[in-house]
Amino acid sequence: MEKESAEAVLNCIDLSKVNIQQSVNLLKQSCTDSGFFYIINHGISQEFMDKVFDQSQKFFNLPLNEKMKVLRNDHNRGYTPLLDEILDPQNQLHGDFKEGYYIGVEANDSLDHKPFHGPNLWPASDVLPGWRETMEEYQRQALEVGRAVAKIIALALDLDANFFDKPETLGDPIAILRLLHYQDKISEPSQGLYAAGAHTDYGLITLLATDDVPGLQICKDKEAKPQIWEDVTPLKGAFIVNLGDMLERWSNCSFKSTLHRVIGNGQERYSIAYFLEPGHDCLVECLPTCKSDANPPKFAPIYYRDYLSQRYKETHADLLVYDKQQS
Repeated sequence: MEKESAEAVLNCIDLSKVNIQQSVNLLKQSCTDSGFFYIINHGISQEFMDKVFDQSQKFFNLPLNEKMKVLRNDHNRGYTPLLDEILDPQNQLHGDFKEGYYIGVEANDSLDHKPFHGPNLWPASDVLPGWRETMEEYQRQALEVGRAVAKIIALALDLDANFFDKPETLGDPIAILRLLHYQDKISEPSQGLYAAGAHTDYGLITLLATDDVPGLQICKDKEAKPQIWEDVTPLKGAFIVNLGDMLERWSNCSFKSTLHRVIGNGQERYSIAYFLEPGHDCLVECLPTCKSDANPPKFAPIYYRDYLSQRYKETHADLLVYDKQQS
């Protein structure tokens, strides 16, 4: 049995503040407590955010056969149908009651052969005029926000502010935009039915924009029995930011990635997640400020490409499933 959820109290970090130390202190507290926080005054206009949500909704309103024309490819770009993803296989009866759309950094010849790089899939321009241009512009703006947050994280870890700006980290990141549409279903955790099963994110940080429909929940202590889930209230104009497993690993567990899920309440819900990941060739090993003789590294070094490939295999349906359905 689960306890009834309470409302999470999250710090709010203002990116327009001149006093960087205040932001560092708030972020450090967030990263050692819940792993979640809001950021406001991030520089992306509400008018543009509304446009991105409008374009996202237009795609998900297309007939299924139109959406399946851009079914995700081997590079994890494109459409992910309902039930495609199962984030919590131990507790889920079947996949998530959501559909999504992955958009990566637009390919260039030097990266085409690498995992998580390659051609994006785009709806036909006569079907959704201006859709591609809107999403590419959002990616550009979200990357700047992500880099600004990464500077504060670096300072909170007693590193140089530009630590994450190196070419192999955020100089050439695996940055993935994912549009999400949740069905108007009511989740039944006791029956294994979720809008999105409990999980932690994979990479560095996630910037999440949501509509005003609630549903996101966090569990600060995943070992607790029973687990205590707290509701994260949507905040107009803000990003909800959370840390990924790779940052927890990098920081030797000084900072934490937090278990979260989405519980449907019978309303449709739209959100836009921007996953900021280190570069393909980034070797993630314990940060120098996060280890000592008394606190040695807990994880072996790993290249980010190897880590991310494994995580995707664990959560997504095999693409052959859709070949069989259409044959």
